[in-house]
Amino acid sequence: MARSTICQRSGIAAFQNSTDLDGERLRRMCLAAVAGWRLDGLGVRVRFSRGADFSGTCCYQTRRIYVNLGRHLAYPYRMGTHLARARSNARRWWKPIYTLELTDGYQVVLFVFLHECFHLLVKRARRNTRQKESMCDRFAARVLVDHYGAVVRDEHDRPVLRHEWDFQNLERFVAAARRPVRPRGSVRRASPGAAPGSAASQLLLFDV
Repeated sequence: MARSTICQRSGIAAFQNSTDLDGERLRRMCLAAVAGWRLDGLGVRVRFSRGADFSGTCCYQTRRIYVNLGRHLAYPYRMGTHLARARSNARRWWKPIYTLELTDGYQVVLFVFLHECFHLLVKRARRNTRQKESMCDRFAARVLVDHYGAVVRDEHDRPVLRHEWDFQNLERFVAAARRPVRPRGSVRRASPGAAPGSAASQLLLFDV
C-alpha cells in the first residue's frame, strides 16, 4: 500500500504512511504494541527519510510522531542502540553499542515508533523528559525481542543476556500514563433525563 490514512477513536487517532510498506499492517503492529497506554489523539506519520537510515520525532504539543525510514536499507538490519549499561574508569565513562537485528522495514518503523511513544508517555506521566534515550530504546527493544524474536548483540557480535540490558522498571516509571481499566461487565450509565438513542444513553465502545 503506497499511501494510507487510517483513523479510529481509541489509541492512534490518525495514521499516515507514504512509504511502500503496507499501511494497515504497520498500523496494526503499532496499535498492538501500545495497547493499554493512554495515547488518545495521537497522530502518526511514516515516510521515507532524505538519506538517514532512520529517524523519529515526537511533538508533545501537537501529539504527533514522525517516523522516517531509509529507502536504501538492506535487511536484516543491525540497529545501534543505547541499551547497554554505562561503564567507567578513572578517566571517563562510556556506553558500549548493543545492536538489535531487525528483519525488515516494518520492524525498523515499529522500533522508532515505540521509542518516540515512550518519550510521549514520559511527558504524560509528568516525568522529567531529559536524558531518556536509553529508557526509550529499552521500551522499544522489549517489544521487538518478546514478540518478533529480535536478538540483542554486543560489540563482538555475541548475544547479550536479558538482564544486562533490561534492568529498569519502565512500566512503573510511566504508570501515570496507563489507561484506566474498567471492571469487566461494567456499563456506563446514562445521564438522568437523557433521551432514548442520545449519545448519553448509548454504550460507548471506546474510551474518549
